[in-house]
Amino acid sequence: MWTLFLLLLLPPVADWLYLRHHARTFRYRKILLGAVTVCDLMPLLFVVLFRFCGDSSTQGMLAVMWFFYAYLLLTLPRMAFYAVRLFGRNRLARILSLAAAILVVILLIQGATVGRRTLRVEHVTIHSERLPQSFDGFRIAFFSDLHVGTLIRPEAELDALIDTLNALRPDIVLFGGDLVNLRHTELDTAAMRRLSGIRSRYGTCSVIGNHDTGAYIRDTLRMPPQTNTAELIRKEEAMGWCVLDNRTVYLRCGGDSISLSGITCDRRLNRQRHDRRLPDFDFGSTYRDVPASVFNITVSHIPQLWDEILDAGYGDLTLSGHVHGMQCKIRLFGRSFSPAQWMYERWSGRYEERGRTLYINDGIGCVGYPMRLGVKPEITLIELQR
Repeated sequence: MWTLFLLLLLPPVADWLYLRHHARTFRYRKILLGAVTVCDLMPLLFVVLFRFCGDSSTQGMLAVMWFFYAYLLLTLPRMAFYAVRLFGRNRLARILSLAAAILVVILLIQGATVGRRTLRVEHVTIHSERLPQSFDGFRIAFFSDLHVGTLIRPEAELDALIDTLNALRPDIVLFGGDLVNLRHTELDTAAMRRLSGIRSRYGTCSVIGNHDTGAYIRDTLRMPPQTNTAELIRKEEAMGWCVLDNRTVYLRCGGDSISLSGITCDRRLNRQRHDRRLPDFDFGSTYRDVPASVFNITVSHIPQLWDEILDAGYGDLTLSGHVHGMQCKIRLFGRSFSPAQWMYERWSGRYEERGRTLYINDGIGCVGYPMRLGVKPEITLIELQR
């Protein structure tokens, strides 16, 4: 929260410093001052509107996302302009400042169009001596964080997702949670029909994410969170999906078997969902009577539970989502940088520890703003090998 507050405080301070030193050079400085003041007050206006509006709605969430995107589009180019102008006041510095602002505008527009809807398939190979021989070469297609209610063109985006999944010919498809954004009604008949078209040898299994729990519904009398989650599970099962609601199933091939466990995101974790670690978590019935000797795949929406999963003796492979790379990632010199690193110890891609693997999928949909900058929607194709 303090990080967000400081980020929102930065533009007014930068505007004040810049206009203080350059106000005399602007012919229409009063108009400019008024414009930047209105822009800087946009977050405050959003807080006031949110405070006095009624129940949260999917349409309202979409409006908020685009409102915040407009704020970024009006603010970030200005900050880039100011940053470059720090290096001088000559004509070259002015030209470079303007070029930097234009570049940021282009990047933001690209992120809200091509970057938001262009799927990428990430190929990952997992080696383990614990894997039974019959499962050597087993293929898992994993995706997460669909947030179907805030897809901009849901029909086209869902069709592209399902066509890509089916073209990979996986043995099983796993979904890491956050199917909806606020409430189960976002998963309408058209979306259910499309998602039921996912094909694989062992079917599709899913878990419940924090957005699926109804935790962000404000009118809980009209739609209790428990009712929302139960109805969402019913719809997923109607699509032919197997919902791993704190339970384990077994996949059998030849004379061998592996265990597949799913952890439901507890509503009580809502306040801690962005904490770096979540100690003393109760897995309930998830691993009850599951032999530790059997190769285990665990799907947990929140990746911060990985340490607890390892301590429990499970998770040869743990699959998570939740973070989205905060929908902003920069790659330089073979390394990735994201604001997510400020909040999460593990935030994207593959991690190895104690001979076991965590993979965090960057998700499909958007939360907060309708843009993916350097973080394309991801399907992870995982091949298990001995």
